Amino acid sequence: MKKKINVLLINGPNLNLLGTREPNIYGNNTLQDLINNLKKKSEKLNILLNHIQSNAEHILIEKIHSAKEDNIDYIIINPAAFTHTSIALRDALIATSIPFIEVHISNIYSRENFRSHSWFSDISQGVITGLGLEGYYWAKQYLKDV
Repeated sequence: MKKKINVLLINGPNLNLLGTREPNIYGNNTLQDLINNLKKKSEKLNILLNHIQSNAEHILIEKIHSAKEDNIDYIIINPAAFTHTSIALRDALIATSIPFIEVHISNIYSRENFRSHSWFSDISQGVITGLGLEGYYWAKQYLKDV
């Protein structure tokens, strides 16, 4: 039997408000809807999905630091607003050497100018942006095939 792929899904600030925050940009599904659907589909792909969402940078950093000892194979991260500000999260990802994919629900390059810079893209295995919640599914699908 093939080994399960252990994936850590990280969602950054304000993503706990999915479904109510700017539904014209982020859609009507809640974060819990997203996680429930991802977990169902993960089982079929032989992926064990672990999830954390936090509005606090230090909590996400600590989770990334513990990812090695938690035997995480890959990380899918939507750093949200931390995309444009957090060198500390970037450094944590570099320190663990766990490959990751950066995901954004909206197209960060077609929004306000300050959103067009990411501190993560150049060190990620790939970036999925602007595909709505489907971006998470594509990231998972990619990891299944790696």
